[in-house]
Amino acid sequence: MTSGLSAILPDLSPWRSSRDFRLLWVQGLVTTFGSFMALVALPLQIKELTGSPLAVGAMGAVELVPLVVFGLYGGALADAVDRRRVILLTEAGLGVLAVVLLVNAMLPEPMLWPLYVVAAGVAALAGLQRPALDSLMARIVPHDQLPAAAALNALRWQIGAIAGPALAGLVVAYAGNAPAYATTAAGFAVSLLLCLRLSPMPAAENAGKPSLRGIAEGARYAWSRPVLLGTYAVDLAAMFFAFPNTIFPFLADELDADWSLGLMYAAGSVGSVAVSLTSGWVSRVRRHGLLVVCGAAGWGVAIAAAGWLSDIWLVLVCLALAGAGDMLSGLGRSTIWNQTIPDELRGRLAGIEVLSYSVGPQLGQVRAGAMAGWTGTRPAFWAGGLACVASVGLLAAVLPKLLSYDALTDEDALRRRAAHTAATGGPDPAGTVEKADT
Repeated sequence: MTSGLSAILPDLSPWRSSRDFRLLWVQGLVTTFGSFMALVALPLQIKELTGSPLAVGAMGAVELVPLVVFGLYGGALADAVDRRRVILLTEAGLGVLAVVLLVNAMLPEPMLWPLYVVAAGVAALAGLQRPALDSLMARIVPHDQLPAAAALNALRWQIGAIAGPALAGLVVAYAGNAPAYATTAAGFAVSLLLCLRLSPMPAAENAGKPSLRGIAEGARYAWSRPVLLGTYAVDLAAMFFAFPNTIFPFLADELDADWSLGLMYAAGSVGSVAVSLTSGWVSRVRRHGLLVVCGAAGWGVAIAAAGWLSDIWLVLVCLALAGAGDMLSGLGRSTIWNQTIPDELRGRLAGIEVLSYSVGPQLGQVRAGAMAGWTGTRPAFWAGGLACVASVGLLAAVLPKLLSYDALTDEDALRRRAAHTAATGGPDPAGTVEKADT
């Protein structure tokens, strides 16, 4: 019985083997809870000050350009300097912005423009920080434990994604915006203390300064690797065609179930958590490209079914299944990235990854809203879901190396395994150095 459970429950080996992984896991959980306080309070405060849906929606437009620009630059920066230092400075900056929100909220008449400035600043700092954080994982976790680390990080995020908004909603509703921003600032302070305990993560000796040429070098590397290109393209296609969160309120209206709106937003995270809590099997998967494709196709099928069905409970089940599919695809993408990308390019490729999983949902919401206005809410769901499945199938056919990726035979994965073994001074498992050179 115990062995059966251990095969299903999350693999905790990264937690046991890496002190830095434990620190980053706890730091990420603290930051997630604190950040959701501001994520809930900020749009609500804009709504209170303006009463305009357009003013609230403009926050997304303000965030998009800084996220793209600083995400790419942050990737180049992560390859050129100590990644720990980037994380510390950006975490401190995010804490300062939370204090700005707190001070503004405590004014007798809070001002509107600082909210947009802070939103843009948070997007810029997050763009700088995320590549440094993502590129650390392959350094601090043994190569064979990377799938388990991806699952544990996903579980951490989903715990925050479910509990964070619920707690934030209670704080904002009963205590107001200022206590929510104070909690955010306190979370960043705790996170900064945890990050101070991380080991230094210096750049490679031959690393150059951040530059457009360096960013272009990372882009050329990604373009030359069909497996990597496939992970980015599949994620973008899935999110563009089948990310309907922005029209959930309209679907709830059509199903005469206004009470279900909160459950619609939470259902995907519930499905993701279910996968994370039973992710022990992921450590034994070798065909991570197949996992990416099947997970993304499953996401599309579930979104299409949610648009066809009329029973609200079946719709919620479909949305949970969609979240499970998205989590499977995400685990596959994260593992491929960490298993195949050279350390000297990891930051720049992480910057590209930021774009692949942030721009897609932004454009997907525009697609869903525009199509719902043209064809109606439910066709925007099922047509988008079917388009997702078709585009994922087409990409799998055009990029066959993504489907055939095998962690034990892929040349880039073998090189990364050998490099990690050489860096840690351990024995070369299964002769991977010789295989990588052939």
